[in-house]
Amino acid sequence: MKNIALILTFFLCFGCKNNHRDVNTAQVKTSGHEHHNDTRSEHSSANEHMHQSSVEKLIERFESPERDAYQQPQKVLGFLGDLQGQTIMDIGAGSGYFSVKLAEKGAKVIAADVDEEFQEFLQRRIEKSNFESVVHILGKKLGHNRSFSMQMMCNTYHHIENRPEYFTKVKKGTKPEGQLVIIDFFKSEIPVGPPLGHRLPIDVVVNELKKAGYNSFEVNVDLLPYQYIIKAK
Repeated sequence: MKNIALILTFFLCFGCKNNHRDVNTAQVKTSGHEHHNDTRSEHSSANEHMHQSSVEKLIERFESPERDAYQQPQKVLGFLGDLQGQTIMDIGAGSGYFSVKLAEKGAKVIAADVDEEFQEFLQRRIEKSNFESVVHILGKKLGHNRSFSMQMMCNTYHHIENRPEYFTKVKKGTKPEGQLVIIDFFKSEIPVGPPLGHRLPIDVVVNELKKAGYNSFEVNVDLLPYQYIIKAK
């Protein structure tokens, strides 16, 4: 197997084909919809809801065939393009669902999660893997020196507190030509994902990222059945 570095870090404070699409791939609604909710309340509520289940149950759910069916990771990886040699931070990595898949494509991956139980699981998963090179970085110094060609967040956006401020820091940690990738659930009645009140529509996410300094967006609402993908630069 190729020499692939899967890097574990504790960085960052911390994560229906037609009728549920609120934008199309060519146009994003960015006005006329203000988001007034307190992100601190959202952050606390979302975390409380998630941790109604044990970490063991969450890992089982995150790694289940049912998730594979709707997450369609190979489609996502194909959409992200050539990952060989890229340095990617998987923010809110949880069980490392995408972290290991990104590494298998040749990326150097930082699997970041603030939950200690997830961190322990990630470390055990890395140690049991066939990766030839494993580097553990246990500090909080990464992220402000334009280290990453991609920062990725899947199903985690609504867990973040003070999002414009947070993603300003994320942007500072991304190379000038790099990008942020957000994957999250449509704000509509769908059979998977967090409660409807915890989900955020695409225009809210885009507007918050604009406040953080992003000004170029590609939005895809057709690749996955229940989730949108935003590429931001």
